[in-house]
Amino acid sequence: MSEQKRWPTPHIAAAPEDFGKTVLMPGDPLRAKFIAETFLTDPVLINNVRGVQGYTGLYRGARISVMASGMGMPSMGIYSYELFNIFGVQNILRVGSAGAMQEHLKLRDIVLGMGACTDSRYASQFHLPGSFAPICSYALLSAAAQCAKAAGARFHVGNLVSSDAFYGDEADLPEAQKSCALWGKMGVLAVEMEAAALYMNAARAGKNALAICTISDHLLTGEATDALQRQTSFTQMMQIALETAAAMA
Repeated sequence: MSEQKRWPTPHIAAAPEDFGKTVLMPGDPLRAKFIAETFLTDPVLINNVRGVQGYTGLYRGARISVMASGMGMPSMGIYSYELFNIFGVQNILRVGSAGAMQEHLKLRDIVLGMGACTDSRYASQFHLPGSFAPICSYALLSAAAQCAKAAGARFHVGNLVSSDAFYGDEADLPEAQKSCALWGKMGVLAVEMEAAALYMNAARAGKNALAICTISDHLLTGEATDALQRQTSFTQMMQIALETAAAMA
């Protein structure tokens, strides 16, 4: 198949030149729209297939894109694969929410996902003779940590766990707490649903990825933010991601 026939895909109605070198990927299309309209100069809508909005604009003179990934590893797997392998994107920064698994984390703290454990079988497609450890790009992690420090953010660097299930089939609350405790005893900071697939796709493509997550709820204390707050108020995370993207331009 020639390169000219690889796009548009069933999921992205755009061409490689429509995207910047770096793409920010929130899960929520409305969060993508919010980021583009709030922070980018002259944002242009470049994709709206299935309502998964993608925009490209300028931030501090750098050409940056933002497009939703949808929820879960299968959805992130599709979009990040296409961006890396078909549209020529070099860096993907996931900007999303996560549930805290450690007592010292607070609502709206930021977690930079150095690694991503998972209960998924996503890695089985690569036919490896053992277990794969999905990790982020050190260049992106280093840049993001510097940007977070400059912003005065309360942030943490460590492991995430990417879960396949949002509604686990656990009989009662103690079982849910047990699952949290099992990951937590290994130092895992928070749970989300996309980073492991993103990191594996980046590794396979030889590209760069980092998950920057805001703590939206706390599995130990029961504290939580609502959907509107997640969509529009996690601006410090968004700005850190944008500054990181600009630094990589």
